Amino acid sequence: MSPPPSPVLPGLMQEEPLLIAGMVRHAARISARHEIVSREPSGALERTTYARVEVRARRLAHGLARLGISEGDRVASLASNSYRHLELFYGVPGSGAVLHTVNPRFGDDQIVYILNHAADRVLAFDPDLRVLVERIAPRLETVEHFVVLGDLPIESSLPLIGYEALLADEDYEWPDLDERAAALLCYTSGTTGHPKGVLTSHRSTVIHALAAQSACAFALTPQECVLLIVPMYHAFGWGIPYVAALAGAKLLLPGPSPDAAAHVRLIAAERATLAMGVPTVWTDILDHLAAAHGSLRPLRRALIGGSAMPARIAQRLRDDHGVMAVTGWGMTELSPLGSFSGTTPALDALPEAERERLSAARAGRLLYPLEVSVRGEGGGEVVADGETPGEIWVRGPCVAAGYYGDEGGAVRDAAGWLPTGDVGTIDAHGAIAIVDRSKDLIKSGGEWISSAAIERAALMVPGVSQAAAIAVAHSRWQERPLLLVVAQPGATIDRAAFAVAFDTALPRWQHPDDILIVEALPQTATGKIDKKALRRAHDRRDAMPAHGAGGEEGL
Repeated sequence: MSPPPSPVLPGLMQEEPLLIAGMVRHAARISARHEIVSREPSGALERTTYARVEVRARRLAHGLARLGISEGDRVASLASNSYRHLELFYGVPGSGAVLHTVNPRFGDDQIVYILNHAADRVLAFDPDLRVLVERIAPRLETVEHFVVLGDLPIESSLPLIGYEALLADEDYEWPDLDERAAALLCYTSGTTGHPKGVLTSHRSTVIHALAAQSACAFALTPQECVLLIVPMYHAFGWGIPYVAALAGAKLLLPGPSPDAAAHVRLIAAERATLAMGVPTVWTDILDHLAAAHGSLRPLRRALIGGSAMPARIAQRLRDDHGVMAVTGWGMTELSPLGSFSGTTPALDALPEAERERLSAARAGRLLYPLEVSVRGEGGGEVVADGETPGEIWVRGPCVAAGYYGDEGGAVRDAAGWLPTGDVGTIDAHGAIAIVDRSKDLIKSGGEWISSAAIERAALMVPGVSQAAAIAVAHSRWQERPLLLVVAQPGATIDRAAFAVAFDTALPRWQHPDDILIVEALPQTATGKIDKKALRRAHDRRDAMPAHGAGGEEGL
């Protein structure tokens, strides 16, 4: 007969909850005078501090309570990167309500669907979005209060509340909340079907911020100045509204509709050391600098995420501006960061050319506490050799357990793993490389071709600014790759150079059958190249040459 189990010996540690309000309270105490600089619609710069953000966030929480907003109620934002939006990131969840960041670049129907699905009670929006809000307001089923994040417009068909009027009373203390309570809501871009909501908790948000702040990730310090180009409505602003506060780093918020020139001016004027955005943003910045013979000084690091980092961008940043390109991988469902550029003694010992090749191909090393399982077609783990691809599954305390409103049903397997829709590899160093999104792979003659690999090769051709490879129907091979490229301003592309680039990087049968040089590529609401729109535009190109895979006639 086995002895009875021993009682659990509890640890003698305090049980203080992990709350979002605790992060801004920490910043206000130890980084009180560190700046947040916000670019206003006029182009003027508004300066505030972490101490001031904390006070105003508490006043906002009190103002929401006066409106009758209570724990669990959803408060939506339609806003650019600004100090007022930053205050929402703390004041709304700090009050116990849920901040629901909405992408204003979505179409009206998507925005209406998202706001109604979330059952938002308050909609806070930038003044320049007034026409949009007035247009969709009659279709909103649950919104009771419309809050303008700035000066009230002279005329409106809606009963508007000025944001500053909500901040009238400072007599408010952060409430005690359950750390597992809902805090933030962000909807995916809806690449298949309706957008789906990812609902984080206070606990998961704080844990993610601590992991992202580590030396293996953003590694921010009070000496850093961060330009947050990625919108705060996109995947929680990559966590930077919270990570910067934990570090006490100076934060630059570029406001509505910034262009490449505005970003470059902010970097120079405010002495930014790190800037972060999607590849299309960096392409625009580099093209602007090339045309204007400008500089990125004193920038040291450029974080490139949202989609695979083209090697050409990293090369231009390094060679032309002395800026180190870093990358990571993540998704809204991961809160959002899952991996980050990093090195090890074994990697440092490799020859320089090999280190650069691996760095360009990888999306970084995994960050604790995320677990990753890369699975082959049979469902088993692939070999961790950095070569064998499989579908990436994830689990961990910062990973979504499902979608808001049970959209999509039970998405995890019996062991709690969530499929990401990404196809990639993992190596012995714990680094992953994203081969492609599963929906973007091209199946030709029964074999898979990575659209991302074609794009990486195309971007090495001189004069190419952007590239997108998509599948088009083929009478013999089922699908074949079509490549669309955009030239850099003033550049002439030598079409023969594509064959050289593809011969170096790809097997012959994976070469695109046709290359189109176009003026622009459509973008999604989050600034990525919209392959769904490209596929719709070219889905009737079914008369490609049937001579065999990868022929030169299209070049």
